[in-house]
Amino acid sequence: MIPPRSIVGRGAGLRFALLLFAFAALAGCGEKTPSLPRLAPDAVVLAFGDSLTYGIGANPNESYPAVLEKKIGRKVVSAGVPGETSAQGLARLPAVLDQVHPQLLVLIHGGNDFLRRLDENQAAGNLRAMGKLARERGIAVVILGVPKPGLFPSSASFYREVANELGAPYDADTLPAILKDNELKADYVHPNAKGYAMLAESVAALLTKAKAL
Repeated sequence: MIPPRSIVGRGAGLRFALLLFAFAALAGCGEKTPSLPRLAPDAVVLAFGDSLTYGIGANPNESYPAVLEKKIGRKVVSAGVPGETSAQGLARLPAVLDQVHPQLLVLIHGGNDFLRRLDENQAAGNLRAMGKLARERGIAVVILGVPKPGLFPSSASFYREVANELGAPYDADTLPAILKDNELKADYVHPNAKGYAMLAESVAALLTKAKAL
């Protein structure tokens, strides 16, 4: 069952625009972002993950992969499975890569490991293995950090460590910021349509900063 969307109050449109501007500005400053090969006009981008990629909390055409496809002008294949753990994702990824043949993998995974209180070291190892599997096939990788549930959510530290090991562009801040804002989330772990639009905007900005666009 898809959770109900949050009710957006007055001034939400302006608030959303300001947040988009802030994330775009953040994408242009700070630590150096590794460069990616430029995406060919006919390139396929694989959005791989769990319910955050599937788009629970919004309509299918409002999921972040659907919005991202429109923003970057490339085909984006959504391969999100709600409830999937990182171990299950690692087992599923090879067949998806064989089927899709992407030029770029956008990886958002591990949230269900946190919800089930699974070993974070194992989650880190699974994420690392997914990234290496893609890189061994000549597929570029982008990683977004997933926050642990809590009053002040922030991305688990291993996401940055894995991204650094892989030399992959990394976004630690977008999902935590979305899930701290009631106007951008459908429930405590899923964005709503506005939140997914924010996520797509941040991924597009990261790709631009990495010279993939």
